[in-house]
Amino acid sequence: MFWKDIFLMLISSLLLVIFVLIGVAFLTLLERKVLGYIQIRKGPNKVGLIGLLQPFADAVKLFSKEQIYPYMSNFNLYYFSPVMNLFLALFLWMCIPFLSVNFSFNLSLLYFLSISSLSVYTVMMAGWSSNSNYSLLGSLRSVAQTISYEVSLSLILLSFLFMILSLNLLDLMKYQKYIWFLFMMIPLCFMWLVSSLAETNRTPFDFAEGESELVSGFNVEYSSGGFAMIFLAEYASILLMSVICCMLFMGGNLIDFNFFLKVGIFSFIWIWVRGTLPRFRYDKLMYLAWKSYLPVSLNYLIFFFSLKLMIFVYLI
Repeated sequence: MFWKDIFLMLISSLLLVIFVLIGVAFLTLLERKVLGYIQIRKGPNKVGLIGLLQPFADAVKLFSKEQIYPYMSNFNLYYFSPVMNLFLALFLWMCIPFLSVNFSFNLSLLYFLSISSLSVYTVMMAGWSSNSNYSLLGSLRSVAQTISYEVSLSLILLSFLFMILSLNLLDLMKYQKYIWFLFMMIPLCFMWLVSSLAETNRTPFDFAEGESELVSGFNVEYSSGGFAMIFLAEYASILLMSVICCMLFMGGNLIDFNFFLKVGIFSFIWIWVRGTLPRFRYDKLMYLAWKSYLPVSLNYLIFFFSLKLMIFVYLI
């Protein structure tokens, strides 16, 4: 029985990864379409019906191109950084609970925090191992930004955890049966959304890929498969953050069809923000992280902790 369970878990995880990659493919198509309409032009509309096969054509093109290796690069690290980046982005999806058979374990949010903080190292190694000044600058910016926002992101998450007193994502679903946390913790929800944008290196926080200053950031020396993997990892993490947002403060009912509609809306917000907002100034980003979000999230954390303590004392 035990081996059958393991086999089922592996099969369900494999299916999850395949469908995430298909979802990422269509998310890139949605982004190109939406950005096209924002800029008053058509998006991709030639390959297949209304451009539906465009992502697959792009994938075939990217993976069949010649791979270029910088002569002075640290080859092993340079080669494995994008692979590890994609693997970590896909491993993160294992914390999403299935109601039947999967790694639906009790410490799923702790697992989420641990794996998401590891992705910083792959970006750092990708920038450093290329042995290019531009990519090194891009990776340094990316690491500084991600570390800055991970602190406040963890503290905001802790406030939600104090509300449910559990590390299981499924408990969020149970506690929001009658009222969403969005209505109880609006400032924290908005802060989580902005921090998620910074965490996924997206506009207006895309300093690691500031084309006007850094050519293309930490991925400047990558081509074909390596670049595609970095690209896939970014979009997989966008989809994951959309799912986590829905779980945290929009009900998070995995059985409901509306859950997937909400995930789609959050992914759309990521794209909408990219088409609307200009890039932030770097020092303002750091100011926002350390001097605005950190104190506010700490105060909220103390507030919710004391609230739970009062309820606990009252019940005793």
